[in-house]
Amino acid sequence: MSKKKKIIRSFSDLSRANGLVYSTDKELMNKISNVDPQDQWIEAHFSKKGRGGKVVTVLKGFTMHNDEIKALAKRLKTKLGVGGNVKNSEIIIQGNNRDKVIELLKKEGFHVKKVGG
Repeated sequence: MSKKKKIIRSFSDLSRANGLVYSTDKELMNKISNVDPQDQWIEAHFSKKGRGGKVVTVLKGFTMHNDEIKALAKRLKTKLGVGGNVKNSEIIIQGNNRDKVIELLKKEGFHVKKVGG
């Protein structure tokens, strides 16, 4: 038996949805108002797969507009003095800076979970 998925088709349907909603529809996501940092759970991953053995810190789980994610990434990169980018609503920071990134995000009010080795 298959379970029926609850599909949200328009912005007016959000009032019937309980809690936070995720959609692949970019227009719908742009209509959603900004979520407080206290309501977001960010995952801080350590990765070197697919990057030629180079180590990066990947931050996943943002429920903000893409422009706000880019602004946050810029602040993190500036404070750490490293490079990085934003791809698919994920922030990629060069190097193993997970502990420093977690501290900086907690100061800004985010809930951060350390994931992986």
